[in-house]
Amino acid sequence: MIKLHNIKKSYFLGKTEIPVLRDIDLEIQDGEFVALMGPSGSGKSTLLAILSCIDTPTSGEFLLDNRDIAGVNENNLADIRNREIGVVFQAFNLIPSLNALQNVEAPLFASSVKISRKEIRERALEMLEKVGLSDRAKHRPEEMSGGQQQRVAIARALVTNPRLLIADEPTGNLDSTTGEKVLDLFIKLQKELGITLIIATHDKSIASKADRTINIVDGKVVC
Repeated sequence: MIKLHNIKKSYFLGKTEIPVLRDIDLEIQDGEFVALMGPSGSGKSTLLAILSCIDTPTSGEFLLDNRDIAGVNENNLADIRNREIGVVFQAFNLIPSLNALQNVEAPLFASSVKISRKEIRERALEMLEKVGLSDRAKHRPEEMSGGQQQRVAIARALVTNPRLLIADEPTGNLDSTTGEKVLDLFIKLQKELGITLIIATHDKSIASKADRTINIVDGKVVC
């Protein structure tokens, strides 16, 4: 599903180049659960941003389903992000003024594929049911626990039926018991929906449940 070849990413401070990713070669298969591990500052989040089509590499080849992402314009990239890739963040990133149902509906309203308001509501309710939160549909984020908020974020990421789900430290703001339940939910949905799952984490217990672990150190993939 994903192929990276000689991916490099640098940022610039004035004329000074700061390399973050160096010569990344990587393949991830359709339906695989991959854990991405590495110390803080290793380049994990930058690599996730590229895989999520939120950022673009400085150079190299990125193929997603055999499409060269480097040649895709911003409008089409936005459509790929909305329809084909779900992203879950450590800080949940829910909209405070919206209730759980409205947060899950939001990506469907932004989609280039126009569907009826009735179908949007039905699909959002279905995803809340899948994450066990149908009884919290009318609750705003401030009225829910951290674990509940993260489950809403997972429902929001999956409501567009993406083939790829990317999560950046999704249990980092949760206690160990809640974090384990959220991880089990990720695995359950990954198998049930047949999606590719990439989780960046510092937690070896999460990595132990993945099909494969990719380690990144100083911007390079290491064994």
